[in-house]
Amino acid sequence: MTIKQSAIHSIISAVLASTACLVYNKIYSEAFYVDFSKVMNPIGIIASCLIGCLLMGAASFLVFKWKGRKMIGWLNVLIAILSFVSIIGVLGMVLPLDVESPEMFPGLAIPMHFFPALAFFATFPFFDQK
Repeated sequence: MTIKQSAIHSIISAVLASTACLVYNKIYSEAFYVDFSKVMNPIGIIASCLIGCLLMGAASFLVFKWKGRKMIGWLNVLIAILSFVSIIGVLGMVLPLDVESPEMFPGLAIPMHFFPALAFFATFPFFDQK
């Protein structure tokens, strides 16, 4: 895997993850009549997906250069673990007092933490060439 392939893979994954997050945000907000735009806005969602996917792409590139294909499974396990660990911040987050239904926030934010990894894993076969 080249650095160019890794970068393109990361960007495509970020676009897919961002799209999924924004669609999920819209559906969730309309279905449950909640508005968390003070806490989570579209720019922040897109930026977090981009940063996450770029980090996964860089890690993937480094693992390929270091050990080749045999370590990619362990990298995927590490990415999955880090996705689970990242939800701790959501569970401990204190929302502003003027936000209605703060108990609904984890239902919106927690699934979004898995979208970048899911997009990265789903698009990986298209960029994994021997």
